[in-house]
Order: sequence, then structure tokens, then C-alpha cells
Amino acid sequence: MGVELIYEHFPELSEKQREQFAKMDELYRHWNAQINVISRKDIDNLYVNHVLHSLAIVKLIKFVPGARILDLGTGGGFPGIPLAIMFPETYFELVDSRNKKIIVCNEVIAALGLENCKARHGRVEETKGKKFDFIVTRAVAKMAKLTQWSLKLIAKNQQHALPNGILALKGRNLEEEMAELGGQDYVEEYPLHDWFPYDFFKEKALVYLQY
Repeated sequence: MGVELIYEHFPELSEKQREQFAKMDELYRHWNAQINVISRKDIDNLYVNHVLHSLAIVKLIKFVPGARILDLGTGGGFPGIPLAIMFPETYFELVDSRNKKIIVCNEVIAALGLENCKARHGRVEETKGKKFDFIVTRAVAKMAKLTQWSLKLIAKNQQHALPNGILALKGRNLEEEMAELGGQDYVEEYPLHDWFPYDFFKEKALVYLQY
């Protein structure tokens, strides 16, 4: 399944956005041959397993112009780069501790002409003096660790109907992980298969933790 899958689920895309999503295949194949940012056996599933997976966040929230989003542990640029295409007036900062992946992210960002997105090498614990409306992440760490890293970075000023917080793309069967939060946090789990009826999403979920 190629980029048409993205067009099918998001028919409201502009022509520029369609071109940007279409260009991702060539870019990631080129860079993945040099620096392994996506599993080599998985590159043919780019649009299902990485792009559409990232865009599950769009089914829950539409980021407003001027909002600031931090992609924690972005890897090859997911979910940050697809979200930056989807919301061109929202600012996205991508951070990862693996510099070679940030190199690829910045090359892809430049090639796509994304002016609302930048990637930097570093650890989220070292991020100081910045506040974000939401932290987004994909399979980086357990929720308890994510909250430990992230809550100090979330802005108090609210711009969305959904209160500021963490949006984490996870696997299912999260009972033990949720129990580690201790019950003091407001958490919602959204099964992705409800939005995307493909086998890949049967055991995937989006977890929202309110600040």
C-alpha cells in the first residue's frame, strides 16, 4: 500500500501536502540505504507502518496554528514529520539521542520544504527553557518514564479543546504499564484499529495523558 492510502484516509489534503507525502517514499528509500533509520524489511510498508501510524494522532486532535509540539525520540522522524506536513502552521521540534537519525530527519525536512519543523540531536532531559502544548512519541518508553521526562515541558496555557499533555503511540495490553502511573493521572486509550482497519493496527493504540 502506497501513498494513496494516506489520500484515502485524509481526503482534505492540499495538493502541496499530497506532493510532500508522495515524496517521502523516495526520500526514505534513499536515506535508508545509507543510514538505517527504518528496518530494511519494513521500508516497503512505509505508508502503513510509519506514516499512517503517525497520523493516527490527527484522528484525536487537530493542532492549532501557533501551537508547539515536541516529538520525543523521533527516530527517523515519526510521528513528527508526517504531522508537520499535516499541520503547516504548527511548530514541531524533533529530538533524538542518536545523531545519525537526526541527520536523516533534517535532510528529509529540507527536501520536503518544511519550514515549521526542525530536528536536533540531544536528550529530552536536557531540554530547558522551552514549553510545548503536546509531547508526541512513538514506542519510546513506558508511560511512567515519559511523564517523568515530559511533564515539566508542557505549557500551562491551553489552546486546544483537548487539554495539553502527552500523546503516545503504543502497543496494546497496557494494563501493567498504566498501573505504574499509580492512578493519579487522567489517561485515555484509543485502539487504532477503530480508525484504520488493517492488520498492523490490531495491537496498536494511542494513549493520551492529560497534563
